[in-house]
Amino acid sequence: MSRKAAVIALTALAPVSWGSTYAVTTEFLPPDRPLFTGLMRALPAGLALLALTRTLPRGAWWGKAAALGALNIGAFFPLLFLAAYRLPGGVAAVVGSVGPLFVVGLAALLLGERPGTRSLLAAVAAAAGVSMVVLTAGAAFDPVGVAAGLASAASMAAGTVLTKRWGRPEGVGPLALTGWQLTAGGLLIAPVAFLVEGAPPALDGRAAAGYAYLALANTAVAYWLWFRGIERLTATSVTLLGPLSPLTAAVIGWAALGQALGPVQLAGMAIAFGATLAGQWTPRRTFGNAERKSEKVSMDLSGAAVRR
Repeated sequence: MSRKAAVIALTALAPVSWGSTYAVTTEFLPPDRPLFTGLMRALPAGLALLALTRTLPRGAWWGKAAALGALNIGAFFPLLFLAAYRLPGGVAAVVGSVGPLFVVGLAALLLGERPGTRSLLAAVAAAAGVSMVVLTAGAAFDPVGVAAGLASAASMAAGTVLTKRWGRPEGVGPLALTGWQLTAGGLLIAPVAFLVEGAPPALDGRAAAGYAYLALANTAVAYWLWFRGIERLTATSVTLLGPLSPLTAAVIGWAALGQALGPVQLAGMAIAFGATLAGQWTPRRTFGNAERKSEKVSMDLSGAAVRR
């Protein structure tokens, strides 16, 4: 396996993990507590990573970490849950699947990543494939839910592109950067959760296990892999891994929850997965630009050339 393929495979584990969120939420967690669930996903994971890395932001990175945490976590989670509650699950997934198109536009504007025909077609095909998998006949489109779904996709898209644009401070690893964002996002969600939903619910062992899984594997590890991938791949190729989340949810629903998958759903899965694979093709020179930049040095006085 090539180096790039390994990075893509590890990054893909993040949306695959996120695809298990629906099953865990419905089977393990208290009902009707989406904001509390978002809080329990973000804040414990962020604090655990802060304790592990023992690294805090410095200077301008206090503001940057807060902004990234708000976009990727603090605004994204509540908007996503609002869309999920106002829309049928399939409609919410389809609305969210336009995220790659937002990233293509923002990456062109802020990163200079020119949107190629392949990327645009892959983004459209992925959204179409997801709609075939999850959209049911007669699905209702609530305006507030649709607006929330589009806003959540735009928030995550902006966070993805800015994470790529700003990189991370010298000497700070992706684990610490992940901890900053999760903590900032969790602190933003906390007051909203308590104001809207009230005191935390009583938790039994099953719910505690579900929240532990969401905080550790589904959030701390998954977001670390996601931000690590953003650093090493183009923003467009990373976000085109996103359709793996609803596809994973559909597979889990079929395998564990007894949900049916008909010919249309299977065709949609094939289209969305094919678009995801197509979206990973980038010119060889674009891979690892961030790492190569750190290797640039000038020529020494003797005129001997060193690697640029």
